[in-house]
Amino acid sequence: MNHFTITRIAVRSSPIFSLCGCNPMFAFYESYKAGLLHPSHWLQNISAGIIVGVVALPLAMAFAIASGVKPEQGLYTAITAGILVSLFGGSRIQIAGPTGAFIVLLSGIVHQYGITGLQIATMMAGVILFLFGLLKLGSVIRFIPAPVIIGFTSGIGIIIWVGQWQEFFGLPAVSGEHFHQKLIALIHAFPHISWQTTGLALFSLAILIFLPKIPRISKIPAPLMALIAATSLHYFAGLNNVRTIGTAFGGIPDGLPDFAFPPVSFSSIVSLIGPAFAIAMLGAIESLLSAVVADGMAGTRHNSNQELIGQGLANLISPLFGGIAATGAIARTATNIRNGGNSPLSGIVHALTLVCILLLLAPLATHIPLATLSAILFVVAWNMSEVRHFIKLIKRAPLADVSILLITFTLTVFTDLVVAVNVGVIISVLHFVRRMASSVEVKASTSHDLSADLRESGQKQLPKEIAIYALEGPFFFAAADSFDKVMSSIQDIPEILIIRLKWVPFMDITGLQALEDMILSFRQKGVRIMISGANSRVDYKLRRAGIIELIGKAHYFEEFTPAFQYALTQYSKHEDYVTVPQCV
Repeated sequence: MNHFTITRIAVRSSPIFSLCGCNPMFAFYESYKAGLLHPSHWLQNISAGIIVGVVALPLAMAFAIASGVKPEQGLYTAITAGILVSLFGGSRIQIAGPTGAFIVLLSGIVHQYGITGLQIATMMAGVILFLFGLLKLGSVIRFIPAPVIIGFTSGIGIIIWVGQWQEFFGLPAVSGEHFHQKLIALIHAFPHISWQTTGLALFSLAILIFLPKIPRISKIPAPLMALIAATSLHYFAGLNNVRTIGTAFGGIPDGLPDFAFPPVSFSSIVSLIGPAFAIAMLGAIESLLSAVVADGMAGTRHNSNQELIGQGLANLISPLFGGIAATGAIARTATNIRNGGNSPLSGIVHALTLVCILLLLAPLATHIPLATLSAILFVVAWNMSEVRHFIKLIKRAPLADVSILLITFTLTVFTDLVVAVNVGVIISVLHFVRRMASSVEVKASTSHDLSADLRESGQKQLPKEIAIYALEGPFFFAAADSFDKVMSSIQDIPEILIIRLKWVPFMDITGLQALEDMILSFRQKGVRIMISGANSRVDYKLRRAGIIELIGKAHYFEEFTPAFQYALTQYSKHEDYVTVPQCV
């Protein structure tokens, strides 16, 4: 029995597999079935994993510090989440770890609840993400509109950028609960700028910007080069006034973290439900967005629900080893793909690379300048803000989408990320409902519209005692009012009213209630109601709601033509008016 067979048996017998269904959907198992775990693919995935691990080193530390925790906690997160998402996620090439999108949210949680509160909230978010995956909500989360996503990511970029001014320019610590308060305080602190720190930060920023443009050395990760160059310059030039990881945090422990379960109480769970849902929603959006980008680059197809399960496990277990919240990292995933990574092996190697660095090179991290990490976050903030895409949307998108974009962006910056996303989604949904409602039409059929049916019946015109109205579009709560207005505006009360539902794709309870109210209202006026053309889904709802029994089964037709013929027959009986077809 070879190791691939053992892997297959282990995956099939896992409890997660049994929960998810009879066919394993893990990216690791899918890669096995596709032959991507064959030794012939090892070299390219190992080399890609090492490169991604090197890229992840400065990013993980920078994101951790910006989130209000110690730099090593970012490394612990990248290691734990990197392995778990690679094994149990829904994308073969997704790289997980701490990301810039979480900085604003996590720093706020740390400020209010402390690091222990953050760990508990992250574990709760892991459970929520796991349940999202089991309930197959992955496809639903992906429906969040683009203006909302661009709005809050651009807002996060602005907050990260301003939040790094203190370390980038060597400014004294400032206070401010809200963004505008902190911004004003930073501006007032600029006379106390440290030119040594600013010079080193600009030097690091120049490497980050220009190194990727040099053909011969562009393949070397720019963050790593900036880290090495700036750390060396700081060490040999004796820039003692520049803050480093050593002076700020006492260095990084040169070992793996211990397993520790945070103290959990019922009151802490209740108070952290909101932050946990915020972490879960943001993590779900980021991970699925990263997976979609990866699919576009590599031509793969991820499983959204399994990806959420993998992310849930990562966030549930990461805090137990000192980590923080994690999600799919777009930049590291893209680096993985560009360097040949095509299976979860590269994600696992990326995590093991960080383990080796942590065990062997941790003492050297003492001299890493925080200004360099701030420069790295400057670039991250610029990439997150998507300035070009933001401006393009403002110039070209419809006014409603531009409004949603600007509202989400403004709320993200000046109030709260969770509020911004909720408001943006709610406004988008209301705008969509309004547009859907305006697309629903209730049209009275004329003799011209019914010319073919009239000819077949030997009629020249539609008798005034018969009225025919056609509904076009989804008959739901937002369209019910329009239907009521049209029905109420009928001046000449007919003897027979035919409602055509052929062009109604679906109907909700409000639409059914509006239809029932109309039937009862017209029956009081002596009008007989007939319904025709409902599709199978609408037919089922009409029967369940008792609408067919209300009008009588004899007045319900699958097609319009029989309904029209029947109406003419009933009309003729009452009017002593029978049209005899012309004989040729």
